[in-house]
Amino acid sequence: MTCRFEFVLAIAALMALTPAKAQNAAAGSPDGVWLTQAGDAKIRVSRCSGGICGVIVWLKEPIDPLTGKPQVDDKNPNPARAKRPIIGLSLFSGMRPAGPNQWSGQIYNADDGKTYASKVSVTGPATLKVDGCVGALCGSEDWSRSSR
Repeated sequence: MTCRFEFVLAIAALMALTPAKAQNAAAGSPDGVWLTQAGDAKIRVSRCSGGICGVIVWLKEPIDPLTGKPQVDDKNPNPARAKRPIIGLSLFSGMRPAGPNQWSGQIYNADDGKTYASKVSVTGPATLKVDGCVGALCGSEDWSRSSR
């Protein structure tokens, strides 16, 4: 009777560990859709060219209230780029692995039309930490995993 009880206990312990392993694997993956800390945009992050890419797929306010047209990259200093739509805009460039669950490269900020040195790291199954720096000045925010 004791051997059977220990066997059942061992199986139960293995079953209890399986979701934790799956959760830890998901914690390391940046793939998916992420809601920015301000809640004003969603970014689809995916693997590409040995690193990660990030593209805006949703805006809280997709229509510019002044023009009645879709939001465009009007803060970009390059006149040709200032007319491109915000939805579909690529934010990451050169994001390459920089350690476990970490990537380093550049991030474009459509709010000011500038590109910054950046680090991205998965800090949990539902949190993506995004750091950006210009010189010695740095800032960060946490993005939350979104269902879409």
